[in-house]
Amino acid sequence: MAFGPLVDAIWLRAHLHDPDVRVIDFRWYLLRRNGRDEYERGHIPGAVFVELESVTGAEGGGRHPLPAAEQFAEEMRRAGVSSNSRVVVYDDHTAAPTASRLWFLLGLFGHRAQVVLDGGLQAWGSPLETEAQSVDRGNFTATGPDMSRVLDWQAVSALRGVPLIDARAGERYRGETEPIDPKAGHIPGARNLPYTEILASDGRFKTPGELRRQFGALGVDDGAVFYCGSGVNATQQLLAMEIAGLKNARLYAGSWSDWSNRDLPVATGSEA
Repeated sequence: MAFGPLVDAIWLRAHLHDPDVRVIDFRWYLLRRNGRDEYERGHIPGAVFVELESVTGAEGGGRHPLPAAEQFAEEMRRAGVSSNSRVVVYDDHTAAPTASRLWFLLGLFGHRAQVVLDGGLQAWGSPLETEAQSVDRGNFTATGPDMSRVLDWQAVSALRGVPLIDARAGERYRGETEPIDPKAGHIPGARNLPYTEILASDGRFKTPGELRRQFGALGVDDGAVFYCGSGVNATQQLLAMEIAGLKNARLYAGSWSDWSNRDLPVATGSEA
């Protein structure tokens, strides 16, 4: 039976103590809050914390380059992940969606049993624990990254006939505000689908049918390229594509933090 790409809190409560299940808290915040601090205030029992920066590479465009295979494998081994682990990743759905980034990285480096907790920590509710977990070291081994799923700025510049989707909030897409990157606006030709709009009011993903209609309205039916600020939040769109049963979703890894730091054209306003 296929595992994923989502599980709900009911499933996790039933399987939390299965020996092959590893729960990872992957909370991260762009401004003001710290993921590790929030983990220490309360996390799902047995969950280990992984820092976004620990699985971010040192080379590449944008604020969060993809990690090297051995760097990623070492962090997963420290987190207790083995080749046979079923990995459940969660985040804080009142903030930025980050669990999908680790879900994406696990797949990129060859793991095939990883899921995101639908609705995040809020869907879990309680109980929570505050004691940091010490786990046995795993034996995770990374394959070479599947770079067919990733584009750089040159490949994005050369896109023809493939939908390009900006997953940031509408005001950032339109260029009305830009809190962190050097230029405001979006990549010319990109359409906007904020990551918040693929979720229902309770923070869980919309149904596969709803997602297919939403993507279809943007011309997405056989593949698309997604980007956000730094390649983290846009992975939630890749996850939504898989939930919807749509193929060929790819990530512009450097995203706007890469594009806006280069001498490249920028569009503003609500039009692509």
